Amino acid sequence: MNNLKEIDIREIDGFLIGNAENEKTATGCTAILCPSGAFAGVDVRGGGPATRETDLLNPVNMVQQIHCVMLSGGSAFGLAAGDGAMQYLSEKGYGFETGFGNVPIVCGASLFDLAIGDGGTYPDKAMGYEACRAAFEKAPLMQGNFGAGTGATVGKYLGAERMMKSGLGIYAVKLGDIKCGAVVAVNCLGDVTDTETGKKIAGIMTADRTELASTCDIMLEEIAAGRNVFTGNTTIGCILTNVKLTKSECCKLASVTHNAYARAISPVHTSADGDTIFVMTTAEIEAAPDSLGVLAVKVMEKAIVRAVMSAKSAYGIKAAADLGK
Repeated sequence: MNNLKEIDIREIDGFLIGNAENEKTATGCTAILCPSGAFAGVDVRGGGPATRETDLLNPVNMVQQIHCVMLSGGSAFGLAAGDGAMQYLSEKGYGFETGFGNVPIVCGASLFDLAIGDGGTYPDKAMGYEACRAAFEKAPLMQGNFGAGTGATVGKYLGAERMMKSGLGIYAVKLGDIKCGAVVAVNCLGDVTDTETGKKIAGIMTADRTELASTCDIMLEEIAAGRNVFTGNTTIGCILTNVKLTKSECCKLASVTHNAYARAISPVHTSADGDTIFVMTTAEIEAAPDSLGVLAVKVMEKAIVRAVMSAKSAYGIKAAADLGK
């Protein structure tokens, strides 16, 4: 991997990314825009998804390109942030030409962050519009407690007392002319491991909140005791690239990239997670799809680690940097 060069994800030509959030109410959204259109795909693995326009990405369906993926908090309420992207792009003249005006194609997914902050306030049309404005104006692109990661947490099987703060993670690389990046909001039920070191870096804490426990071990203890605990979660992300892919290949790449979730998060794809990965490409550079899959998994793993390590303690919830204090 020595030929890989880390880049700013906004160096992948054709894409714009912006955040908007309400720190007080612990929620936000992240707009990933390709105004001129991107071939795209999706793979939804979790059992509790909140998604927008994912059926449209089925390769058998007509529309070939999309203009935005909106990642947001707010559970299903947060899908309204996509309406703000539609309005913003429409005002700029972007969208699918219908003969009766342009219709921006905005896909999206939302995570469950209702348990912290003000649960009665959600990402809405105005917040989605503001995220798009930030993207077009090239505002600083922050990680951690920003955008869709504002209210993100991990290790939630035993509730707020034992969970940790997570956030939004971004990572991108260049390999020759190939560019590939990942944006992810990590809000999983399970624990997070740095796949390069094998070290668990965030997740469910011990009762004294000084070190990490094991979500999987605790779940096995709970099932043996005949208990079932409800919790709301979901990790949502998007791969951006310039490699030539069809819609079908985009969907396959999204499927392959779930390997990053499986390597870094345990347990993953549970019935209480809405784990979703989108792929967007400007389709400019030739490359083998399977090789791109290896690269996409690597950048997503890195972005997951960034999401955890960039997060700051907030709302009375410890972050990885404060573990043991």
